[in-house]
Amino acid sequence: MEDCLEVRNWPPARLPAAVVLQGRWARLEPLNAEAHTAAIWAAVQGHDDVWDWLGDGPFESEEDLSASLAAKAAGAGARFFAIMPEGGGGAAGYASLMRMDAANGVIEVGNVLFTPVLQRTRAATEAMYLMARHVFEDLGYRRYEWKCNALNLPSMRAAKRFGFTYEGTFRQHMVIKGKNRDTAWFSMLDGEWPARKRAFEAWLIPENFDVAGRQISALNAELRV
Repeated sequence: MEDCLEVRNWPPARLPAAVVLQGRWARLEPLNAEAHTAAIWAAVQGHDDVWDWLGDGPFESEEDLSASLAAKAAGAGARFFAIMPEGGGGAAGYASLMRMDAANGVIEVGNVLFTPVLQRTRAATEAMYLMARHVFEDLGYRRYEWKCNALNLPSMRAAKRFGFTYEGTFRQHMVIKGKNRDTAWFSMLDGEWPARKRAFEAWLIPENFDVAGRQISALNAELRV
């Protein structure tokens, strides 16, 4: 059996605060129902499937969505960010930092809503880069987690594309919307972040996209995971 990794003089991580994370293609700002409901509501119309793997939604009305966003913004258990693609148009989704264990340096990205406006865009990828960079470089976490329903194949592919490592599946882990959820666990460690960061930044440069906006080099090719 390998010796346990000794951690010397490691300071506890910090809890995430209401900050703005600015990138080239996206801006992340604290989720606010008054500021972000209308754009998100417009973006999900006719796309109830975006809520399939989330713990809430779809919503009957814009008012119901607003109440949900307000509760998320006010909750102490997670720090929610609205995702604002460059070029205007308002919020096109959100994501949160959650299950925060600052003493052990563990935090999770979750509650990720990518509306069709955001899906398969540079802004979506950059949002995940900005959150990971914030977690490791600003807040000092050692372990960054991604969890999803084991049946949610797009989320599992996304986790691997973003540089998370699959660690296993927790069977009968949760009940979501009256259905069993086996949860697939992924992680990224602080020692892995420098290579992940270089890959993200190489992918995000304007020169990596042709005149039609198509990628030239894939992110998972850069990550080599």
